[in-house]
Amino acid sequence: MTTEYTKVFQDAEAVDKYEHVTYAPDSYASRINERQQAYLRKLVAREFDTAPVQHDFACGTGRAIRTLHGLVREAHGYDTSAEMMAKAAEVGSQAHWHQVPMDGPVPEPVRAGYPAIVTMFRLLLNVHADVRDRAIAFAAKALPEAASGLLVVENHGNAGSLRHLRARRHSGERWFAELSHEEVGELLDRHGFEVIERRGFSMLTESLDHKLLARAADAAARKLPGTDSFAVNVLYTARRKK
Repeated sequence: MTTEYTKVFQDAEAVDKYEHVTYAPDSYASRINERQQAYLRKLVAREFDTAPVQHDFACGTGRAIRTLHGLVREAHGYDTSAEMMAKAAEVGSQAHWHQVPMDGPVPEPVRAGYPAIVTMFRLLLNVHADVRDRAIAFAAKALPEAASGLLVVENHGNAGSLRHLRARRHSGERWFAELSHEEVGELLDRHGFEVIERRGFSMLTESLDHKLLARAADAAARKLPGTDSFAVNVLYTARRKK
């Protein structure tokens, strides 16, 4: 994962800012995270008859791990940054931590049995295509067949979102990374996964999220079928093809 994005989080100060500023209470990121938490907990309760093992790849400060506390029989966090995992433990994330190299062969998931859930948050958008492939290849190792469990990946820059349209209208150019639903689907397909559910969590940009009227409109829109196509932040739930 030899990208500037990855290298940033080798610094303890950057890690602390990520945990306590980006995800400060009542921030744009924390509000989306709360919605994702509710969705993930319902997903696990609905899809698993027995508590799964969690493999959280690019675990960062363990936000996805904390989301599933009490619903998994054990959790494993994998990251290139020892500083991130140290912060994860400090803020109460309960898992076994595994530092993985930035590049090279696909990391091996811990053999912890099935069923399993692989989570992958805030990674795909900000890394090169080969890093995305390496990450999903890890998930394929952790979930070798359809009965093994589920993969949940986040795209926090959907190219079909209202943010994209707004940026094009105002400047004709985009200044942020984007991935389309089609690109994510093709990535998962290459590694033997098929998307079984897609869910959007905000159609607002961060600059609009502080406006109460915009937030109320967003909450209403998210209840309508098909609006996930236009969401900025999207989760894809996938299973290995049979």
